[in-house]
Amino acid sequence: MLLTSTDFKPGQFIPMLFTCDGENISPALEWQGVPKEARSLALICDDPDAPMGTWVHWIIINIAPATTGLTAGGPLPKDAVEIKNDFGRTSYGGPCPPSGVHRYFFKLYALDVPRLAGVTTRNCEDIFKQHSLARAELMGKYQRKK
Repeated sequence: MLLTSTDFKPGQFIPMLFTCDGENISPALEWQGVPKEARSLALICDDPDAPMGTWVHWIIINIAPATTGLTAGGPLPKDAVEIKNDFGRTSYGGPCPPSGVHRYFFKLYALDVPRLAGVTTRNCEDIFKQHSLARAELMGKYQRKK
């Protein structure tokens, strides 16, 4: 699978619009190459450079496998569900690093199950990997301008 964004290129800086310093809306994401046998998709965005360990910014599960992307700022596809992130919200939480340049990984999983339950920030990647048929990743960076 291939995961891309019209809002930033792989390895480049994420525009301020999509961060806590801007409008804090999710960037547009597009994907292709979902395996025919996929029964759902799941998406996570996390920051492995956070001071207290990996910080989860966004989790979406139960995305229909025919879905080919997300528009900037939403809405979510029908039946997709956002899971509470490390900000304590069930919505996108944009990059907001306390210092330095941080990396933000958007990871899309094609899954062999139609629906997931019991997903949390602590177990999501284990559950996704357990049911994964394919995975795609897009990394962007951000540094606050203070």
